[in-house]
Amino acid sequence: MKELTVKELYTLEETIARDIFEGVTYPWEVLPKISEFIVKLGETLPEEDYEKRGENVWIARSAKVFDSAYIGGPAIIGKNAEVRQCAFIRGNAIVGEGAVVGNSTELKNVILFNKVQVPHYNYVGDSVLGYKAHMGAGSITSNVKSDKKLVVVKTPEGNIETGMKKFGAMLGDEVEVGCGTVLNPGSVVGSHTNIYPLSSVRGFVPAGSIYKRQGEVVEKIEG
Repeated sequence: MKELTVKELYTLEETIARDIFEGVTYPWEVLPKISEFIVKLGETLPEEDYEKRGENVWIARSAKVFDSAYIGGPAIIGKNAEVRQCAFIRGNAIVGEGAVVGNSTELKNVILFNKVQVPHYNYVGDSVLGYKAHMGAGSITSNVKSDKKLVVVKTPEGNIETGMKKFGAMLGDEVEVGCGTVLNPGSVVGSHTNIYPLSSVRGFVPAGSIYKRQGEVVEKIEG
């Protein structure tokens, strides 16, 4: 389904991880590759711009990282990013330029494009968040099904088998996720879409939409 492809969801010029998407159709295909990709990319980052701290952790010298934040490798924190108090980055994480990882937010096996904001009590795991995507306070990605079966992406044209047990959410560019929302395993949200607060999202949500509740998704009217 074309709407779920990397090309439709993301502006690749807005991530240091652009090359990981080469030859990939759907964005979730990169999830198993993030760790190795970070290690290889990190070794090429210029020392005048990035400082290596610990094993396989590269932090831009212009980034602001609070003392109480934990960053485990492999990880890359981009230029002018901000990692706030008590953030917990468990590894396999790329935080884009100008992105915000907020207080008590947890990241694991993720790519955050430039200027992504996950600023308040968020959990983001096994996910890719596009340019300027924003998750409201307390919104999370649920990355494992309760029955522990492999995640399937449900679309109007049929289901797509991912072969993955862990798969959170793929958020396109400039997606706005309301406070307290749960993005269930295998959620894919098209660019410039708004999700109402306290939503439980499953499957595919088209670009340029407003998600009010399951079964009630309307086209966004600009103006």
